Order: sequence, then C-alpha cells, then structure tokens
Amino acid sequence: MSAVPNTQRLLSDASYAKIDRELAKYPADQRQSAVMAALAIAQVEKGWVSPEIIEDLARYIGMPPIAVHEVASFYNMYDTTQPGRFKLAVCTCLPCALREGVAAGEYLKEKLGIDYNETTADGMFTLKESECLGACADSPVMLVNNQRMCSFMGAGEIDALIDELRSKA
Repeated sequence: MSAVPNTQRLLSDASYAKIDRELAKYPADQRQSAVMAALAIAQVEKGWVSPEIIEDLARYIGMPPIAVHEVASFYNMYDTTQPGRFKLAVCTCLPCALREGVAAGEYLKEKLGIDYNETTADGMFTLKESECLGACADSPVMLVNNQRMCSFMGAGEIDALIDELRSKA
C-alpha cells in the first residue's frame, strides 16, 4: 500500500484495493510491473486517464510520472484525452481492412463529421482507430466504450448503432 494519504487520492478505495491486488503479484522492487493494470482500473472508474490520474498512480506505485505517462500514451487502449460519451473504436487491421473495415471508418468519419482521435462538438462521440479486436471473422468490427463488440458493421448497421446511442443520450 502507498504512503499517499487518502485525502490526496483521486480514485475510490475500491479501485486502490484492486491496484493493491495487482501490486501484490510482483516483488517489491518490481511494482512498476502493475502499471498497465493500474491504468486500466483507473480508466474504468474515471472514463479516461487524466494527467492528474497519471501523477496519482505514479505516486501510488512508486514510479516517475513520465514512466506512467509513457505507458499510457504508447498503448491505444488508454485514453489520455477525455473521450465523448460514446467511444467508437473501429478495427482497421488487415483482416478487417480487407472486409470493409476502412470503409466503415470512412463512413463513420463522414457521418459524424470528425476524424480519428476527434470528438463531436456535442461531446457525444469520439472516433478511434483500433488495433485487432480478435473478431476477424465478424469484420468489420467496432468496440463501443471498450465494452460492447459490434460485428459486420456496414453502413446500415452503423446508422442503426448511431441512432441507438443517440437515443440513450
């Protein structure tokens, strides 16, 4: 457990307990090995990994903040800028690209009026380009908010998804 007082922590006690379980898996001199799990736990709670969260995790784990930032900014699964309410990650890796994944991404760009790594003006949608989501047989595929896999995403399916998500706003 870290020496950082509870009043300075930015995550819930439950999240720190999860991070503690991850830290316990490694020898004391290798606490940094839990950084990816800690980032994932923080992102689930907060929706993204802010600079303040990165600083907090660095203190908690005992790493230089720049080292935590380097991990968070290297992997595309971590959001280092606040995403819209619905983050749409489109797989454009080769199998999906060969089965209209690139076209699905282009259609979304046009429909939403944004490019990859941008958020709509109303804060509703953020569009991301994704690495392989492991559902190549169902391509093109998209992931909504890192939780919901959407398969066979042609124009009609994309329209239906966007309408559904807008109705939840």
